[in-house]
Amino acid sequence: MNGTILEHINITVRDVDRSTRFLLVALPDWRVRGEGRMDWFGKPITWRHVGGEGFYVALQGGGEGDVTDWRSHRLGPKHVGLVVPSVDAAVARLAAAGYPLDHWGGTSAGRRSVYVIDPDSVQFEFVEYLSDDIGVRNAYDAA
Repeated sequence: MNGTILEHINITVRDVDRSTRFLLVALPDWRVRGEGRMDWFGKPITWRHVGGEGFYVALQGGGEGDVTDWRSHRLGPKHVGLVVPSVDAAVARLAAAGYPLDHWGGTSAGRRSVYVIDPDSVQFEFVEYLSDDIGVRNAYDAA
């Protein structure tokens, strides 16, 4: 390993099966890596890891309440960003499965993105890089 990487993010959801379907529609090269049941502070829950060889989204069932609205100023995550080979293909797969896009993100010479909100109101950003040049990809003043 050549440094620090993000291995996983843990997201509490209402329905692990429903969230798994969303992720696998958007990211067909991902798979279920592991799953099980456990007691989470007095409540039985289902958990599932969905991702690839060295990374995953940890889904934890039994969620209650509301997710922070991405337009608010409340504390907490606003979205999960995932790189895809084609934003258009991801949008088409999601739309065909009944998941409409929320809004288009920024477009520059180096990247374009789209935001989709899953059934539990978690916002995902799907990013397509249009250049292999890291300087062009990260031209923040052009976003």
